[in-house]
Formats: sequence, structure tokens, C-alpha cells
Amino acid sequence: MANEEDDPIIQEIDVFLARSLLEKLYLFQYPIRPASMTYDDVTHLSAKIKPKQQKVELEMAIDTLNPNYCRSKGEQIALNVDGTCTDETSTYSSKLMDKQTFCSSQAASNVSRYAAAVYKKGELHLTPLHGILQLRPSFTYLDKADAKHREREAANEGGDSSQDEAEDDVKQITVRFSRPETEQARQRRVQSYEFLQKRQAEEHWVHLHYYGLKDSRSEHERQYLFSQGHGLAENTELIKSPSEYLMMLMPPSVEEENDKPMAPSNVLSMAQLKTLPLADQIKILMKNVKVMPFANLMSLLGSGTDSTAVLRCIQQVAMLVQGNWVVKSDVLYPKDTSSPHSGVPAEVLCRGRDFVMWKFTQDRWVVRKEVAAVTKLCPEDVKDFLEHMSVARINKGWEFMLPYDEDFVKKHPDIVQRQHMLWMGIQAKLEKVYNLLKEHLTPKKQEAQSAHPLLVSGEQRVSMAKAKVKQNYGQLEKELQKQKAEMKSHDTSVKMDVSNIHIKEEPVSDEEPMDTSVYEGMNNGIVNGLHVEEDPTDLNGHLPGGCIDRVAQELKAFVSSTFKKQFVLTLSELKRLFNLHLASLPPGHTLFSGISDKMLQDMVLDTGCKQILVPFPPQTAASPDELKVYALWEAGDTYDQDCCVSYGGMWYLKGTVQS
Repeated sequence: MANEEDDPIIQEIDVFLARSLLEKLYLFQYPIRPASMTYDDVTHLSAKIKPKQQKVELEMAIDTLNPNYCRSKGEQIALNVDGTCTDETSTYSSKLMDKQTFCSSQAASNVSRYAAAVYKKGELHLTPLHGILQLRPSFTYLDKADAKHREREAANEGGDSSQDEAEDDVKQITVRFSRPETEQARQRRVQSYEFLQKRQAEEHWVHLHYYGLKDSRSEHERQYLFSQGHGLAENTELIKSPSEYLMMLMPPSVEEENDKPMAPSNVLSMAQLKTLPLADQIKILMKNVKVMPFANLMSLLGSGTDSTAVLRCIQQVAMLVQGNWVVKSDVLYPKDTSSPHSGVPAEVLCRGRDFVMWKFTQDRWVVRKEVAAVTKLCPEDVKDFLEHMSVARINKGWEFMLPYDEDFVKKHPDIVQRQHMLWMGIQAKLEKVYNLLKEHLTPKKQEAQSAHPLLVSGEQRVSMAKAKVKQNYGQLEKELQKQKAEMKSHDTSVKMDVSNIHIKEEPVSDEEPMDTSVYEGMNNGIVNGLHVEEDPTDLNGHLPGGCIDRVAQELKAFVSSTFKKQFVLTLSELKRLFNLHLASLPPGHTLFSGISDKMLQDMVLDTGCKQILVPFPPQTAASPDELKVYALWEAGDTYDQDCCVSYGGMWYLKGTVQS
């Protein structure tokens, strides 16, 4: 009350509502100009409007005589836009940039609370605004200059060779048949950005005539800003009760659907995305991004997301390539879909894309022609595969788009090992489908195209290896003595006629690590993001003491069950079956800690098997692992009395038979 007494009412003003220009009055907001130049001084050359879109274009003259105008720059712009010749289609007929175009955009979507006011003779006349438009400079003349430049370059590259013009180029074309459009596809097309832009472009411009501020027509139209009658019938909307008037000033906030911007049906905002389950969030993100490091994925999901749950979900929709996650092919190409370019079914597309992903597990570079030759797919489909996960380099090929993520590989070795086993299974399928040759399986050696630079020098590796050997020396001695004692007792308990059999008692080298991968010559020691020096075993293939018993039991169970099914196996075939067995195990299994060649061969001999000498040809191309053949000698059943075993079309006499 005290404030009201200090602020008395000085004057009461009558307010009138003018309706003559209702739904016709627009407010234009021009760019800021120097104080010395007003828009009264600017000459409007032309104006046009699209009423439905409330879009206006104004063309204004530029004062070329102004001392601040750069004439040389204006001539250069006109030359770039129109060229040397001038005709009716020229933008600047005076060979000088002497005009500028302004294009409008809506400053507010809801202008029902805005009005233009005119005060005259103690009366305030209000006219509601139909729209508020902000005018900004339009630079479409730069697009014309670029188009002229491209036309000149195309003309220069075309040449004037008559022989080239005479010859008809024969090009291969792809014939595609349009399918009937479904209702869902039609709705997506109608809501697309391209369709909305096309519909807006179809609306015709309505050309307007500009009248200056002091023109007689402007004076006449300005009179419509005043209320034409002062009777109560003309201003019934202004006669309201205090509560009704307050409601008009501050209406309740009601969100209308038409006020929200229209977005395509396949686009979700981050706020909408976080309302979905974690698995759906990861699937949508990977489907749109296609290749993403794990750290970036965690930042998009939020700080409170459990990394273990994310790792569990990401393996359902993506594969690990060079330490980064790449979306699976069946997520991008679901069942019962086909290629938009060639109409090839989704199953064939998934195989082709899997081949590209597998190639990137071997090397950072892939050649497009090689992929097309193997997959037999059209160039457009192959290009889509490569663009998903790589970038093109001139005269080099396609390089994987993200660097090798060494941090993820070090933090999650079990995930890396499991993904490596999955890739081995995919490779086996690709070999059968595409009949891959040896050059396809072996990565190319390119000095300039190395996968990932080594971060540890040779001297450091040697010192690390020596430290590991010294640390486990005592444990290795105990295991060696134990194995010798077991072998000695086993040899004395089994009596055999060595004159009738040929058994190759070949000592197993402690320095020969087991090759758990079919890849040879991997670039920089990387096998799908796994470095050799990160193996938890030491240089001789032995595990820490706490895990030996469990690993030995698991390994013995696998070897026993395998030889009871196969009876005779080469070392390479045994290692292949062992890798497939690892791929079926859950993450973190004890066998993932690393098994060497020595441990595997010792376990084979310990389960009642023997190495047999097979007379391979002297010029054989078999690997050393293929030359080592093991047979099940004693299984503890009635078959131990059989006199011989068969391998490679030959029969070998067993030691239990004396004649």
C-alpha cells in the first residue's frame, strides 16, 4: 500500500483495438546499419512473398558511391557470378555488385501476444501482428559463382578431341524395379526433410510493390492503424473484468502438439533415447554411428551407467575390430530385407560386410577391388560397406577410420580373447563360402600401412622376459622334475616291442609357443587387438601356480574326449579343435589364461597317446604342426588290445602285440 501511495496515477489513456489490418500486418526486423544510414535512404528494387510459409525476399540497392564501398571487390564478385558476358539472366547487369538480397525467417512461432501500437491525441490504438520476420542477407550469388566455376572446369577437362567425341562410351547400367509403397513407407516419406523442402519450393512467389515511407499510398495505409470507430461495440474485447483481463495477459501454459518441431520418424533425441532400455539405447546408437570406441559409448550413455552391463549388451549388436566396436551386419541388414542398389538379399549382404570387417581385423588397409572380386557384389554395395567403417585414401585404399584402442584392449583382455574366437568362427564360414586362397588369409606387408606402432622397444621386451623367467624359475624346475618322474614311471609300466613299431620320441621345445590363431604374420603382433606380450603366461607357456591344477584338469578332459572321438589327430587339427572349444566357453574361463604347445603336447602324451612316425614325402608342403601325428594308444577299455591303428591310408602296428 505504501508503494501505491508513492506511485500515484498521473494519467489514464483510452486503449482502442484496430481491426482493419487484422491478419495483414507484419513486423520486419532489419539488420543493424550505421546510424548515418536509415532505411528511408535505401532503395527497394523488388519484393516477393510466400504467404503460406510467411517467407519474404527483399532486393535492396547498395550505394556504390559511398566512400566505404570497395569498388574493386564489387567488380570481382560480379565477374565471378555472371562471367564476362552480360544478358538478361545476369545477376548484376552493371558489372558491379550494386544490390543485395535479404531473406526472412520467423522470429517467433506464436505472435498472438504481440501488437503494433500508435499513440495519438491521448489515445492508444493497438493492431495485432500476424507475423514477425527477421531479414538476413542472402548469399545465393555465391552458389551461382561456384556453379560457373564448375562449368568452366568441366569444359576444360572435356577437351576438344574429335576422336573422343566420335566414340560412344559403353557403360554398364543397373536395372531396378520399383516396389509398391506401403502406408508406413509413405508416412516416412511425407515426414522426411527432403519432402518438406520440395513442398515448400512448390509454393509460388507473389511479387509485391514497395512504397516508400513518404509515399501517398503509405500514408493512406497508415490510417488503418487507428480504430475506425470509438463506440463500445467496436471494443467489446477490451471491456473485461479484472480476472478475465489478467487471464488474457497471462494465459495458462498449454503445450500444443503443433508447436513442437516435426522430426523424422527414425530420429530420437537424447532425452527420448534415455527413456529406453539400455540394450535398445546401445543398439540405436551403434546402428546410427556404426563404429565407436567404448569410451565414447559410455560418455553418450551417461555417467551412472554400469560398464559391465554395457559390455554385455554391446557384444549382442557389435563386433570388436582393432579395439573399437563395429555394428554387426545383421543389425544393419535385418532378415527379409534387400539391397537398395542391387536387390541382393540381406543374407548375402551380411556375408560381404562380414568379410570387410574380418579384413580390417588383419590390417588397417583394405582394397576395394579385392573385396568386390571375392564377394561378387555390385560396386555400390561394396562402397557402402567400406564407408561404414573406413575412409578412402588416394592411391592407398580404404583405411579403418578409428585408431587402435589400446586402452580398451589392456583393460578387458577376456572380452578381446572371446571376440578373437568369434572372428575365428566367422573366418571358417567365410573360407567355405568364398573359397578363400592363402593370399586372402595372409595380410599384405606394407611398410607405409602399419597397423599400430609398437610402444615397447626390443631391449625392454628382452629385459621383461628375463625378469619373468627368473621369477618363475623355481616353479618351472619343480614341474619339470615332476613330469620326468611321471614319464619314467609310465615308460616302465608299459612294455612294448620297440622292434615292431616306429615311434618318434621327439623332445618338445620349451621355446615353441602354441599358435592359437590361424593367422600368420599379423601386423605388429595384433590379433584383433590382442598383443602377444599381453599373454598372462610366461615365455615357456606356464601359468601361475594357483591356476595350474584347474587348467590341467580342464585341458585333460578336452584332450581325452577329443581323442576318444577321433583316435588319430595331427597337432594342427588338435589346435583347431581346441580353438573352437575356447570359442564356446564363457568369458573369464580358466582356459583363457593361455595354453602353450608344450602344455598341450604333454597332456596328449599323459592321456595315453603316442606320436607316430608318418613317412611324408620329402617335398611335402605341410607345416611342422601337420607333420606331428598322435594316436590314442591306451584308453583303458577293450580296444587297447587292438593290434594296429590307421592313418593316411596306412596301418601302424601297436606295441602291445609281440608278433
